[in-house]
Amino acid sequence: MQELRVVGVRVELPGNQPILLLKETQGERYLPIWIGAVEAAAIAFEQQGVRPARPMTHDLLREVVRTLGATLEAVNITEMRDGIYIAELVFGDDRVVSARPSDAVALAVRTGAPIYGAEDLLDEVGIEIPDEQEDEVEKFREFLDQISPEDFGAGSGSGGA
Repeated sequence: MQELRVVGVRVELPGNQPILLLKETQGERYLPIWIGAVEAAAIAFEQQGVRPARPMTHDLLREVVRTLGATLEAVNITEMRDGIYIAELVFGDDRVVSARPSDAVALAVRTGAPIYGAEDLLDEVGIEIPDEQEDEVEKFREFLDQISPEDFGAGSGSGGA
């Protein structure tokens, strides 16, 4: 497993599809994951320190985990099956819960848990960005600094099911 860090979330045009971008902490590979607008907003809110008037589902989950006396030790993005990424929430005593990577990352950024990607997965779908494209990554970071959570269209509603 390779440790990953969240580079950020952006909206991919023209389809307005949010994308989560993770990068190896000790390498050059990036892992792009297309995610839903609600999850994108949840990650962006936390990264920007925005506190909505009502807690989001991921905030609730963090509090439930704490109240039950558990600690999220890690998030593992383990594989891709039929074009869908698979992740796990890793708790103590070998307790593991399957999760969507977007939900797992939204919880990880709230708890400070490390995020890992399987080496096989990174070999298969990881993207190396050559040095000449590094300015594009910097432009992406600047974009992330300027975007607001409202740009993802997340309302103040209950967030669905």
